[in-house]
Amino acid sequence: MKARRLIASVLLLAVALACTDRTPTSVPAAPAPDASLIGSLLGATGLLKCSNLPYASSTKTIGTLGGTISAGPHTLVVPPGALLNPTTITMTAPTGLGVNAVKFQPAGLRFTVPAALTMSYANCSLLGKILPKRIAYTDDNLNIISYLLSLDNLLSKYVTGKVNHFSDYVIAW
Repeated sequence: MKARRLIASVLLLAVALACTDRTPTSVPAAPAPDASLIGSLLGATGLLKCSNLPYASSTKTIGTLGGTISAGPHTLVVPPGALLNPTTITMTAPTGLGVNAVKFQPAGLRFTVPAALTMSYANCSLLGKILPKRIAYTDDNLNIISYLLSLDNLLSKYVTGKVNHFSDYVIAW
């Protein structure tokens, strides 16, 4: 009999403790995630936020047999037959834009066969390492005009796109 009372008392105590409201009167707000850990997007433009790379520029004459030109970690490969005449090309990787960008001269140059532009995003936000990337053709104010047909290599952190003409290009998501 005493054992039953003891068990009943222990059970009642356990139930009473379980039913006691132990929730705090206020729950501390969760801290906002630090955008610098995952990267942020530049507005609604879809441009990938990156740390600044050093300014880089190179000039090279590329003929009918094609060739390669680089500026910083970015490279343009012009295939044979893409140019009808030897052409002096300048490729620039500007700095201070918060994105990885390249600019080409002579402006408006068109290729008879598309060239391949490969751009690095190794210096970009973590978000950029997860989302698929593509190369965007932009105006001087970084407004996207169109996207190039692009292939993203997540392992090497490079994206390659087909370039039909010279303009300004930026990595986008």
